[in-house]
Amino acid sequence: MPNRTTTRVTHYHVQKKRRAEFLEEWRGYQKTVVAHEDVAMAETAPGVRRGVYVGADGDRPTRTMDALAHELDPGTVTNVNRHSWDVMVFCVAGHGWAEIDGRRIDWGPGDSLHLPLWSWHRFGNDGTEPCRYLTFSAEPLMFTMGYSIYEDGGDTPYAELAPKPVQSPAIPGADPYARRRQRLAAEQDRRRNGRLHTDWDELELLNTPRGTRTTFLLDRAIGYQASGMSMAMFEIGPGRGQSMHRHPGEAWLYVVEGHGRSFLGTEPEVGEFHEWKKGDIIVVDHYLWHQHLNSDPDHTAKVVRIHMFDSLLDTMRVLMDPMVLFEEPPDAIRDKQAGDPSTIDWPALTRPTWEW
Repeated sequence: MPNRTTTRVTHYHVQKKRRAEFLEEWRGYQKTVVAHEDVAMAETAPGVRRGVYVGADGDRPTRTMDALAHELDPGTVTNVNRHSWDVMVFCVAGHGWAEIDGRRIDWGPGDSLHLPLWSWHRFGNDGTEPCRYLTFSAEPLMFTMGYSIYEDGGDTPYAELAPKPVQSPAIPGADPYARRRQRLAAEQDRRRNGRLHTDWDELELLNTPRGTRTTFLLDRAIGYQASGMSMAMFEIGPGRGQSMHRHPGEAWLYVVEGHGRSFLGTEPEVGEFHEWKKGDIIVVDHYLWHQHLNSDPDHTAKVVRIHMFDSLLDTMRVLMDPMVLFEEPPDAIRDKQAGDPSTIDWPALTRPTWEW
């Protein structure tokens, strides 16, 4: 028996209605700055609290990444778990530890961690003060593709946990099947041998033409093997601003220190300014012109930038062609906007602090 559609509505009308409803829904919960005080922390286990900055499990669903806050009381250990998506971690306050596939990593404020997909992991706090960390994950993107899988291991010791999904080894040959086996085996080997931890005390910030000094926190350029995500930190001089630019992929910015405002607009002169402060997250949507400015005349502002670089932008190379993937104004305008960062008396890099 042949299959027949039963909507009695044309493809054109279904698609038009679906897209209009999606945009209306998105405009209802879209927010440019998510204030840290608006993130409700809920107890999810004794001594463990979690809250959603941006994501489907809170009030602001997303399609590519999510951002959550986590707090652990002294003496607390989370359940061990694993999942089919990557997670980037930025540690905000206190001192804790993470166990990633049996390896313990002690961390402090300002440290960064990578939880590779399918890695068994848990967090703990052996100190006398609470600790807090943020996670940025690719779960929404995996959910869209129907591959969001979560497994809770309770308090099972790592040695007794199930191994990662098995990747069949490469086989010799030059035919399409052999090449696929070789490519997938090499990729899994690379991903399972990436870096896991960046210590704040090892960071070195370097001046850029955009008026800031920056450093990578988690990125393939410094040995990480995340699934397309990248995390960097930039510092804006007192009363200065980063030069204006735009790009297709969205970017999220967590304010580590300081306060300021960001311009976002469809054109360099058509947009709005949005105020932000320490602990907030700035959401820069796709292909908006934007510029981040430090409102403090005496102190620098530090911001951690997270975006889904490889996976989304590799796709957009084709979708956006011939438009560029990163656009700035001409050098003369850029340099006028940003100023010379070498003229700034940059302070010593100290670990971030947090007021409970």
